[in-house]
Amino acid sequence: MDILAAKKITKTYNSNSLSFNALNGIDLRIKAGEFVGIMGASGSGKTTLLNLLSGIDKATTGSIEIQEKSIDTLNNDSLAIFRRQKTGFVFQDFSLLDSLTIKENIILPMTLQKKDVHEVEKKAHEVLKLLDISDIANKYPFQTSGGQQQRAAIGRALANDPVIIFADEPTGNLDSRSSSSVMTYFEKVNKERQCTVLMVTHDAFAASFCHRIIFIKDGCVDSEMIKDCERKKFFDKLLAHLSKIGGNISDVQ
Repeated sequence: MDILAAKKITKTYNSNSLSFNALNGIDLRIKAGEFVGIMGASGSGKTTLLNLLSGIDKATTGSIEIQEKSIDTLNNDSLAIFRRQKTGFVFQDFSLLDSLTIKENIILPMTLQKKDVHEVEKKAHEVLKLLDISDIANKYPFQTSGGQQQRAAIGRALANDPVIIFADEPTGNLDSRSSSSVMTYFEKVNKERQCTVLMVTHDAFAASFCHRIIFIKDGCVDSEMIKDCERKKFFDKLLAHLSKIGGNISDVQ
């Protein structure tokens, strides 16, 4: 079953008399339970694509469906409700609220949905345990490490049981050890919760945790790789492929 389907996606930016085509007719399908990475050089259009697929921005032309629901036809209010109920998002800079504890940040999406307090507490306990951050539940973000904050951000994304989690460079602000830890938890969430994950990254090490990699170049899908070996060998294959297509390479391990 396709969780996400995009057809002929284009995105054009206009400035004065000039126009720039950031995406040029992209087709994309993500199946339930997949862990998919999108890679490409800076300016290739990968983040633009993620913003369109997640409903943060609107495509110029084309169609996008999440769980067979066309998001490009929804008005702003309906789209906001749909995104809150069906999707989760993990940002590079964590985007936690400093005035809330780690636990409060995680349950925030549930309180916005006005869920029963007992259900909220049960889910919070479950997510904190899954991500091994129960011991920092009552701390504030500034009292925790970057890796712990990103795990809390993953927990917040999981709070409303989304059909898909979007992640934009989730290891971009982390050191190598924290990056490895965060990606291990993404892998855990994908395997144990069967949660579909779509991640944009420039980091081949982070990408090596994915099942499938889609490479974007000049606003188009250039190529695709499916993991058919253990992660270290897949990492080496990614580096070689990125070198061929001219992508920016990060081999932090």
